[in-house]
Amino acid sequence: MPGSRTKGLGLADVDVALLAGGLGTRVRDVLGDLPKVLAPLGDETLLDSQLRWLAGWGARRIVICLGFRHEMVIDHLNRAPPVAAVLLPSIEPQPLGTAGAIIWARGLFKQDTILVMNGDTMLEGDLAGFIDSHGVSGAACSILCVLVDDAARYGRVFANADGKVTGFEEKGREGPGMVSAGAYLMNRSFLDEWIKPGPGSLEKDVFPRALNGSVRVHVGGFRFLDIGTPESLARARLGRGNFVAGSG
Repeated sequence: MPGSRTKGLGLADVDVALLAGGLGTRVRDVLGDLPKVLAPLGDETLLDSQLRWLAGWGARRIVICLGFRHEMVIDHLNRAPPVAAVLLPSIEPQPLGTAGAIIWARGLFKQDTILVMNGDTMLEGDLAGFIDSHGVSGAACSILCVLVDDAARYGRVFANADGKVTGFEEKGREGPGMVSAGAYLMNRSFLDEWIKPGPGSLEKDVFPRALNGSVRVHVGGFRFLDIGTPESLARARLGRGNFVAGSG
């Protein structure tokens, strides 16, 4: 039940779902047929970096939602697991999108709370604070958001004074705004009520329908970087100091 977890435990009693099944079409010229999560970042891959960051916050079970070139990802993990956490691959039978991938993996989740995170979005910030905020709020779903100087690339998230999400705006309009940082905390009840089997998008199909007060924002001073373009991938290779600084 909301608020029942012990404050400050981080991911110790939260399951993680890492969305890593995308086709990576925008970085295909850079990576070729290599899955985006296996993009090299210095001495390790993007996936290794993500898993180490999550393990650093206490993650014990990480479900890796796979699709494109999943065999390469599983082979990489079998050869050199980067963390001691339990890693559970969930292989999509077809491209299912962010929502479809989560509901396809539903049976692998044991905890009541799941951290859903885009595999190509790297974060820096107080993850334990995000988790504690979700528990205290009583929300069925919390979207990690940051305030940026120009939201044109990301699209905006709108919320009222109580933090309840009231709407979304597609990317394109320039100027400051609140944007999603690509991480969500969901109770399993939210999955069962709002996410239907089959292809679908969290951002386009699920969240815009769930505007009944069950979805809230957590605005934190996180730094983030979406490596979905050649330019942002190049920035990721320069180190975490090159992430976009969001204010909270």
